[in-house]
Amino acid sequence: IFMVLSLLSIVYGALRCNILSIRIKYDDYDVRVKPAAYLCIFLWRSFEIATRVIVLVLFGSVLRIWVFLVVLLNFLGFCLYPWILFWLSKSPFPENIEKELSRVGTTIVLCLLTFLYAGINMFCWSAVHVELSDPDLISKSQNWYRMTVYYIVRLMENAFLLLMWYIYRTDFYLYVCAPMLVLQLLIGYCMGMFFMLVFYQFCHPCKKLFSSSITEAFLSC
Repeated sequence: IFMVLSLLSIVYGALRCNILSIRIKYDDYDVRVKPAAYLCIFLWRSFEIATRVIVLVLFGSVLRIWVFLVVLLNFLGFCLYPWILFWLSKSPFPENIEKELSRVGTTIVLCLLTFLYAGINMFCWSAVHVELSDPDLISKSQNWYRMTVYYIVRLMENAFLLLMWYIYRTDFYLYVCAPMLVLQLLIGYCMGMFFMLVFYQFCHPCKKLFSSSITEAFLSC
């Protein structure tokens, strides 16, 4: 019961972040989110987060040491990614976050922001993307290429972790139909991707402002 309540609260938080990011990106327009959009986001985030957590738990139950390496690589990768983009952009160091902050304080705030960004992306696609070269510290453009790469790599990673669990599973899972469980989790993650596509294709409140539909964008990617 507590796990279900925790999952629902996290999914609700992800849903609110999605709506907030839409309002931030399109603050010049009157954004009206329909009930169908709320439903698609809820199902998208539910399948995505739940399957990701279950995959990590299963993998960690048989390879306890290696799960720390997986989590660490994910965390460091997403944490360093905004800093690498900032370094490649050769933009000046952000100074307008808070006037009372020194350069060291600003650096600490930016590090905490990237830590939060990395923690979210370990489990689901972040609704708001950190861009240190932007004065608002967030990217307001819709990058279909990053989203495509993220979901393809994440699906491959989940499949690999499930394969490792299937190979090294213990007698504790003797009465569990392992192939069916692996198939259900992979289908569950694909269902999350499906509802994400439905949201951007049909239910996004500002879909008319997109330069191309999400199916065309994914095919081009």
